[in-house]
Amino acid sequence: MSLYIFLRTPIAHWHDAAHALEWGMVQLSVLDLANVGEGFTPADALANALDLAQHAEAAGYNRFWLAEHHNLSGIASAATAVCICHVAGGTSTIRVGAGGVMLPNHSPMVIAEQFGTLATLFPDRIDLGLGRAPGTDQHTLRALRRGVDASEHFPQDVVELRALLGPPQEDQFLHAIPGEDTNVPLWILGSSLFGAQLAAILGLPYAFASHFAPQALMQAVEIYRERFEPSAQLAEPYVMVGCNVVVADTEDEAKRLFTSPQQNSTRMVRGTRGKLPPPIDDIETFWSPAEKAQASSMLACSYYGSKDTIGAKLEPLIEATGANELMVAGAIWDHSARVHSFELLAGAMGQTKTLGCADRRGCRWRLLYGLSPWTMKISTHSAAPCRPLPMSINGAAHTSGRSAGRCLPLVVGRMANLPTPSRCPTSRLNFCAISRACGRRPIWRHAV
Repeated sequence: MSLYIFLRTPIAHWHDAAHALEWGMVQLSVLDLANVGEGFTPADALANALDLAQHAEAAGYNRFWLAEHHNLSGIASAATAVCICHVAGGTSTIRVGAGGVMLPNHSPMVIAEQFGTLATLFPDRIDLGLGRAPGTDQHTLRALRRGVDASEHFPQDVVELRALLGPPQEDQFLHAIPGEDTNVPLWILGSSLFGAQLAAILGLPYAFASHFAPQALMQAVEIYRERFEPSAQLAEPYVMVGCNVVVADTEDEAKRLFTSPQQNSTRMVRGTRGKLPPPIDDIETFWSPAEKAQASSMLACSYYGSKDTIGAKLEPLIEATGANELMVAGAIWDHSARVHSFELLAGAMGQTKTLGCADRRGCRWRLLYGLSPWTMKISTHSAAPCRPLPMSINGAAHTSGRSAGRCLPLVVGRMANLPTPSRCPTSRLNFCAISRACGRRPIWRHAV
């Protein structure tokens, strides 16, 4: 099986193609709710969170986020900043953060001090995702001393928090110590259009909670990209998409493991939340048709499969959203199976990854297949007229899709052996446009 990359941007020299892989690749990250499984304790959940983070770090995941929830017996990450410290202290390179902190539950000053302290202890490794939902029920809101109108001040609270974490100003009289000038990266989290608009106006990266509320995903992402204004933190829009993923050695085993989040969602519909249940053999015996419809709607951005199938299942989500990063949740009851799932996913996405580009018009760099990290095929696509052209791929003859213009045969080998500019047939090379009707096969030509 071969590797395909679809490119829109001209690349000056052959060796730049290797850098395109690094620049455009969609990142994989972990969202851990520190689920407490039936038969287990919060202590087990927190120990498992650290163990998963260590495995995720070894597997190459970009971030490990924990989320603020209160008064829920099945989630142990209520004291989110403390949990982040626990995980960051047991890892060394992976970014650790909140996905997220429900800012209206707190004063910006307290959050600036908490995350400024984390950033001081773990420099350049802390993220701060911000949400405006309560993360709990009305009774707990009163216990948190949160006012009924707290969420209405969310935009102002975000601006205040950013100022407290930024460099001090000459006339500033309020200082977060530690926190000041740590410039902890802020994210806006959301499941509606409000967060998308706020993230765009403030020039912040945007994470959509499609792992449990996917209905407004496409509209929110579109609005965010259209209205994005560059900021000191971010020059181009950056989209993170949440999803649930369960991977196992076989399709049937993954399907069975996925019954745990299905049961969880059904219990939310019933209003009977509890600890994460173990998997069952037949989910149809658990829910009614109406419950199935509601739970399945909540889990619309959820995927299960084997290492061989999961990449192809995720591809439409990444293609449709143009996601720069996937934030993956995996509510699996058995911890060893959960660790194995994330390891299998990392391995699968090493073969089937999608590359996102910064073009706001939605151009895509897509890496569809690949078995060897040293073997690659390169192509692009457009609506240009085409004609067949023979070419060589890994030494074997191949007929490309049709393309207008002068094209050269492409021999693909190891990245390490890509020609230097002096060995290129011309000082400026470009990728040849291939239309979708041509099958997106690879082709190479001189720039015109």
